[in-house]
Amino acid sequence: MSRHLERLLQLDTLLRSSQWNTIKTLAEALEVSERTVRNDLAFLRDRYHAPIAWNRKQGHHYAESEWRLETIPLTQGELFALTLGARLLDACSGSAYHAVLQSAIEQLSRRLPEATWFDVQSLTEERFSLNAGASIQLDAELWQRLETACQRHQRVWMRYFVPDRNQITERQFDPYLIYLCRGNPYTIGYCQLRQNIRWFRIDRIRSLELLEVTFAVDASFDPKQYFAKIFQFEVGGKPQAVAIWFDATIANYIRERVWHRSQRLEEHGDGALTLHLEVSGMNDIKRWVLGYGKGARVLAPPELVALVKAEVQGLYQQYFDADP
Repeated sequence: MSRHLERLLQLDTLLRSSQWNTIKTLAEALEVSERTVRNDLAFLRDRYHAPIAWNRKQGHHYAESEWRLETIPLTQGELFALTLGARLLDACSGSAYHAVLQSAIEQLSRRLPEATWFDVQSLTEERFSLNAGASIQLDAELWQRLETACQRHQRVWMRYFVPDRNQITERQFDPYLIYLCRGNPYTIGYCQLRQNIRWFRIDRIRSLELLEVTFAVDASFDPKQYFAKIFQFEVGGKPQAVAIWFDATIANYIRERVWHRSQRLEEHGDGALTLHLEVSGMNDIKRWVLGYGKGARVLAPPELVALVKAEVQGLYQQYFDADP
């Protein structure tokens, strides 16, 4: 923000307040000369048609309290989208953006007519209920450092918790981007330890420091092509042709969404359907299919069929053959 714009916003706040303002008190509050204040008042009148008046009771003030400085030329629909978007980001990213979003929304509210702001706030708070699922808590400072590293192409050192091994590892990492998927925040980039592209869930990073080393993003890394290969989170391996049959009771739920850009639906006469995909990440598919219980059956590839069978056999043993 330019110094002039910042000063105009401060002057706008002072003129809107109930305190008594003279050229002298305004100059003292803004830490500028009285001549600068006069020039700024004239600028507001001439450029923005500000209804600035003066009397002995109020000093310099706005004669029309509803007038607003046009620093945010947004429609009410745009304001609603912005406010709702802020709440969605807050819900998805846990605590990482909470303080920043609160500050931004408060500043936005001060620049808008009270009636307009009240309508937008009421609509987003009373008519929309947001639930991103199980919440996560993110270290706001760590998140900020990671954002900085992505923007500056700066390598980081981090301590990362690996849950399936219950182990903390240390590594250097080149963060290419931050990726929010189904309420889970990831950073994707080049891991110096594994010498390959890797994902790391941000809430599992225990500590992170920026290094005095910059990096260049691998020229072969194309985010669109990269994400087109995966189903949810799991990466690695070549995309395979996947076929999953869903019975008539589940088929309508499958028709409701686009699960992957490669999908094709094969309809059957009894209301059932077969979903065809071309993806990698068989463990992700396995977990997703099991969520539909007996209403879904994997037909291909054989590797995925074997994964589901092994999981079902393990569940059967756990619930029926295990010693009480």
